[in-house]
Amino acid sequence: MAMQFYASPEQIMRDRSELARKGIARGRSAVVLSYAGGVLFVAENLSSALHKVGEIYDRIGFAAVGRYNEFENLRRAGVRMADLNGLSYDRRDVTGRALANAFAQTLGAIFTEQSKPFEVEICVAQVGATAADDELYRLTYDGSVNDEPGRMAMGGQAEAIAGVLKSHHRPDMSLGDAVKVAVQALGSVGGEGGAARTIAADQLEVAILDRGRVGRTFRRVTGAALAALLDDGEAPAASAEASTAAADSTEAAERPDS
Repeated sequence: MAMQFYASPEQIMRDRSELARKGIARGRSAVVLSYAGGVLFVAENLSSALHKVGEIYDRIGFAAVGRYNEFENLRRAGVRMADLNGLSYDRRDVTGRALANAFAQTLGAIFTEQSKPFEVEICVAQVGATAADDELYRLTYDGSVNDEPGRMAMGGQAEAIAGVLKSHHRPDMSLGDAVKVAVQALGSVGGEGGAARTIAADQLEVAILDRGRVGRTFRRVTGAALAALLDDGEAPAASAEASTAAADSTEAAERPDS
């Protein structure tokens, strides 16, 4: 008869936590913060096909670090839940808080019931009428959820990045200033000998929830618009409009059927 090895529940939970934390730490970081015009998402991403940042609903966005297949499954489930609630009741009934609670329940159940937890850390953000009304929720691999104060960093050396954000972030910043602060924070770690490094525009994934837009507020900032923001802090109007149109068509293609 084979012997059954015993491990205490506490040891099992510690092992699962360590596995998840190591998996998340290996990934490149992402930053989410409020600014005067909305909510900004900036992620270090070397792949142009696999997005760390995406849209969930009209005024709700999603960012994640860790295993792509795991957090993408969560995002798609969130899109379906939001669409169902919006069609069944009213679009205004779909909130970031409700989605964050749903994600927390799913992650908590996986962490306690499955042998392997999800190696993910995610942010659900909802843009409000003002920066003070923005909602940012951080969810970790074990289902814990925290309401963040207008800024947050995930993955890699998140604590060091969060320290830079705390020193430089202001809720009344322009988009250009907010992008520069986010990129500066991401580049403050990972260099040789702990030195700061420069992150090229083609290694960044940038998107916003635009406070001034009616209906769907999510759009990606790419190409010339992103380069202009990184260079002088202001995106040309034509580039911004092209970026918005491209983002709308891309996000429509990415959204799963309800």
